[in-house]
Amino acid sequence: MYDVALLIERELNDLDADQIIALHEGLDDTVRYHLLLPVENDATVLASSMGALGGQVVPLTEPGDLDEVQHHVVSAGQDELDASAALLVERGQQVTVTLTEDDPIDALLALVKDTGSSEVIILTQPHLVKEFLQLDWTSRAKRKLDVPSVHLLEHVPFDAQR
Repeated sequence: MYDVALLIERELNDLDADQIIALHEGLDDTVRYHLLLPVENDATVLASSMGALGGQVVPLTEPGDLDEVQHHVVSAGQDELDASAALLVERGQQVTVTLTEDDPIDALLALVKDTGSSEVIILTQPHLVKEFLQLDWTSRAKRKLDVPSVHLLEHVPFDAQR
């Protein structure tokens, strides 16, 4: 079994799934993908970002409002994670899923250790400033990982990522 930890920023699409699988074509071993999707759990971040939902300001006036928002964030994250896994399963792949509220890199390191992953794929949108300052997930992970890792841009064909 060849285990691959896959840290994703949002739901995979068909192109993402096809490209991920293409990276492992020709391997003699069965590949198992371990999907990891982080969701925010910081009350301050959630409260400050609420104004951006649908362009409307959403007042948090009741004591349980923030808990309801957090539940919605976790539920939406699980839906994205399940849909991403389904794309890989439809293509005949073995998949496990993990939703985390922890720091994405800490969760990735734990996943690599727990699964014995031989490789890491980090799939994100471009984050030019973070990448320049090496504060992005890939830069942070490469400083801590003992396995090969690759950064892919989500929803972008391989030839456009050069």
